[in-house]
Amino acid sequence: MSRASEQFVFDWGTRPALEAEDFLVGPSNAAAVALVDRWPDWAMASALVVGPAQSGKSHLAHVWQLRSEATMLAAAELDEMHIPELMGRPAVVVEDIDRGIASEQALFHLLNLAREQRASLLLTSRAPAGELTIALPDLRSRLRALAMTAIGAPDQTLLTALLVKLLTDRQITAAPAVVHYLARELDRSFAAAARLVEVLDRLSLAQRRPVTRTLASEALAELREAEMSEKGG
Repeated sequence: MSRASEQFVFDWGTRPALEAEDFLVGPSNAAAVALVDRWPDWAMASALVVGPAQSGKSHLAHVWQLRSEATMLAAAELDEMHIPELMGRPAVVVEDIDRGIASEQALFHLLNLAREQRASLLLTSRAPAGELTIALPDLRSRLRALAMTAIGAPDQTLLTALLVKLLTDRQITAAPAVVHYLARELDRSFAAAARLVEVLDRLSLAQRRPVTRTLASEALAELREAEMSEKGG
C-alpha cells in the first residue's frame, strides 16, 4: 500500500464489495448502499438506482447480484426472448436503462412479472426515469412510479478518499497535502476523479517524475483543457 493511503484516516468504513475492491461510503451514496443492504425487505418489487458515470452503480449492482443470486444483463440487450429464462429467477438486474432499451415491451413485462411473482428487479440509470425518452406509455408510467434512490456528487471528504483509493490502485504515491489540493480544485465528480488519476499516472510515467504539487497542477490544467475542448467540439 502506498504512503498516501497510510497517512489518511476517514470517519467511515469501506463497504466490502467484489474481489479485493472496497466501496467507499459517504453521504452521497449512503441511501443506495442502504437499499442494497436492506434487501429482501424492499417496499416494492422493483427499485431504481440513479447516479452519474463511475459513481458505483454497477459496483453496487454486482454486490446485490451476489447477495440475491440475480441474473444481470444490460437494458440494451434485453428483449422478449429473455423473458422465459428470467421468469423463474428470484432476482434480476437490468443495467443502464438510460443507454437504450432493446425492447421496451420486454422491460414492461419484466416489471409486471417481478410484482406478480414476488421477485426483485434492480434497475440502474444515469438519469431519473422522468428524463428518459420512453416510447411505450405504460413503461414510461411504470418507471416514473418507481421509488428512485439517487447517488449524488461526492462531497470533498468522499472525493479525497476516492482519490486516495484510485492512486493506491495504481501504486502512485502522493503526499496528503497534494491529494487535498487535488480534491479542492477538482470538480466534485466520480468520473473527473478517475480521469484525473489517469492523467497523473500518464504524466508521472512519461516524465519519470513523482506526483508533486507541480505535477498535480499540470494534470489539472490538462484535464480542464480536455474538458473545454470536449464542450466546444
